[in-house]
Amino acid sequence: MSVAVPESAFRQMRARGSITLLGPAFVAAVAYVDPGNFATNFTAGAHFGYTLVWVIVVANLTAMLVQYLSAKAGVATGRDLPELCREHLPRPVSLGLWAQAEIIAMATDLAEFLGAAVGLYLLFHVPLFPAGLLTALVAFGILALEQRGYRRFELAIAGLLGIVLLGFLYDLVVVGASPSGVASGLVPRLAGGDSLLLVCGIIGATVMPHVVYLHSALTKSRVACRDDGERRELLRFQRLDVLIGLGAAGLINLTMLVVAASLFHGTGSLSGDAIQSAHDGLGRMVGGGAALAFAVALLASGLSSSSVGTYAGQIVMQGFIRRRIPLFVRRAVTMAPALTVLALGLPPTDSLVISQVVLSFGIPFALVPLLLVTRRRDIMGVFVNSRPTTVTAGLIAALIIGLNAYLLWEVFF
Repeated sequence: MSVAVPESAFRQMRARGSITLLGPAFVAAVAYVDPGNFATNFTAGAHFGYTLVWVIVVANLTAMLVQYLSAKAGVATGRDLPELCREHLPRPVSLGLWAQAEIIAMATDLAEFLGAAVGLYLLFHVPLFPAGLLTALVAFGILALEQRGYRRFELAIAGLLGIVLLGFLYDLVVVGASPSGVASGLVPRLAGGDSLLLVCGIIGATVMPHVVYLHSALTKSRVACRDDGERRELLRFQRLDVLIGLGAAGLINLTMLVVAASLFHGTGSLSGDAIQSAHDGLGRMVGGGAALAFAVALLASGLSSSSVGTYAGQIVMQGFIRRRIPLFVRRAVTMAPALTVLALGLPPTDSLVISQVVLSFGIPFALVPLLLVTRRRDIMGVFVNSRPTTVTAGLIAALIIGLNAYLLWEVFF
């Protein structure tokens, strides 16, 4: 008599359709198009034209590799990156990584709150400080969906990402672009020392440290696999997920820079606060529809990335030190710098750019542990990195560290 073998959870999900296995990369992708990207990309396009197109392309390809490695760590081990750091790194190192991750969380919240607050101001003329408080309330509402199942949360985040994409595609169609200019921008070069700060800002805004930790948490228990064969098949879907989700984020970032370069470069019309000037310039030079699309995209970006940032903060604390605090307390702590900036009336775009540079310095503290974990066969088993992957990821980490060191030299010496 034959005994029926229960179908695995993975095969049940696959039977319902491939789309049910996609989603984690779209949550991660939201962090790659947060309001910090608006500030860095529009400033770069307005000041340097198409020159820094190559930075966005390289940063996005880097993000795809990094996020896939994070997703692979979750699938292969059933643990997220902070948990793996706690288990396999010395305790002082793990505690240090947690401490810097909390600082990075504040820089992340600074960008997200400022962006959403500016979006509310542009759309409804809500003063910036109350708009920041409204952002916190909406973010809690989005996070509540996660408590009802990860799929609802992922769909809500993917929907907001779609709004951002549609908004900028509309602006691109209306504004237009120079294909030859975009092509010339693919050649790596700098536009003088002043562009270095923006290069670091773009990288910090694109390769977001907190979602390097988060992606592994989104995949570690998404679906139970019975053996390495099912895990390998699940990883194929994760590669597709990363390609689509991060590809959409890259397209949005590139569109931001192209719109700014096409409309504002050489005109001097983007002065003062870049985001406010971009909105006003779109309305004045193109029309109200383009300005509305910009403001809606900015608001959707701020709300979605704020929710993802808070979720990532919980993962980081729970993984590194096995502690959880109420979301309200975490939100109150990490949003304090953003509300301070809003209350003091500091320039939003300048604050956003600086926050992205801070994030750039945080990348190695997430990337190096990820590389150390995924290169170890005793942790990853058959899913250990190949030598070319390890070398490539190592070169990326070295490049980012070197770029940050060069920036410090330029600023202080």
